[in-house]
Amino acid sequence: MSEDISLEERKVIYRARRGLKEIDVYFDPYVKNHYLNASAEEKQMFADLVAQEDPDLLDWFMEVAEPPRPELKDFIQKLKNYVHG
Repeated sequence: MSEDISLEERKVIYRARRGLKEIDVYFDPYVKNHYLNASAEEKQMFADLVAQEDPDLLDWFMEVAEPPRPELKDFIQKLKNYVHG
């Protein structure tokens, strides 16, 4: 990783490593290919997402439950589109 990465960005990248295949399949490609070049708003959205608990994330990604904020739902769909096209 580059020296230009802020401490906050490093924290978010670290928190994105879940060890849960169902979540990592979405988080890993985003971190590797998009996160560092994302807008400040998008970085904050990702930070908000990785701060959530794994069971909630699983429910949201599997569309079993709705995230508490509509913009999180939109961002989850964006992450799914990165992986599934």
